[in-house]
Amino acid sequence: MKYPDFNQTIPIDEIGVNERVSRLNSRSIKKDSKVQALKLALSMIDHTTLEGSDSPGKVIQLCKKARQPHSAIPDLPTVAAVCVYPRMVGVAKKELKGTDIHVASVATAFPSGQAPLSMRLQDTKFAVSEGADEIDMVISRGAFLNGEFQLVFDEIAAVKEACGDAHLKVILETGELHTLENVRKASDIAMHAGADFIKTSTGKVSPAATQPVTLVMLEAIRDFYYETDKMIGMKPAGGIRTAKQAIQYLVIVKETLGAAWLNKDYFRFGASSLTNDLLMQIVKQQTGHYQSLDYFSND
Repeated sequence: MKYPDFNQTIPIDEIGVNERVSRLNSRSIKKDSKVQALKLALSMIDHTTLEGSDSPGKVIQLCKKARQPHSAIPDLPTVAAVCVYPRMVGVAKKELKGTDIHVASVATAFPSGQAPLSMRLQDTKFAVSEGADEIDMVISRGAFLNGEFQLVFDEIAAVKEACGDAHLKVILETGELHTLENVRKASDIAMHAGADFIKTSTGKVSPAATQPVTLVMLEAIRDFYYETDKMIGMKPAGGIRTAKQAIQYLVIVKETLGAAWLNKDYFRFGASSLTNDLLMQIVKQQTGHYQSLDYFSND
């Protein structure tokens, strides 16, 4: 199976993209709508720990916060997923049993992707066998930049097959793709190869998620939907730390794809540090006062 017209490059007007992002960022959100947007953003977070020092205890604590983000406000939504390395999937799965919080796992030699395909497929199958509902894979950026688009397509398709019933999020690592044209092409390849979500970044490379890059990926999703009638999800990851930024992203999604994408099934934030700022802003909207970040756990 071949990605259609993979040598075609869709020109991107970078100035136009930046101007549209700037216009959308100028939108004013009123108080009631702001509270709804803050809670919606919270429900879209993939709560994540991806460190070499990760332990079962750390993952258990992460899951506790995922289930109850802030005990002082019991009616808050849970986050969408907890994302961990494959070895910690079983721990998270046990801790989240009985909830609708998904367990996501990075795989395919995350974050570099520099391992033989056989090992990346084994990594994926192990995570799924441990109970992962979602797999976050990284593409071969070196192959992509070398023009080996069919190879990139085939590897994504192979990982998708290895996922079985688990959803596949394909990480483009846009900070290494250099141009918006490359971001668009990588997005198209990933979707045609079977991605359920396309994702900006691993969070390990700078720059990570940016709004112009996200807009280009959302437009690719829109065009793919017009072509295939299939809705693909989007996940900006890395560098999104404030509630203000999160709401700006939601506005961009709404204006580009429409309200059908404004839920955790089709839009996620890969930004665990965002959680506490959202909580602080929700408390501010409800009480009129800011609480110190010290009142919120760092898990």
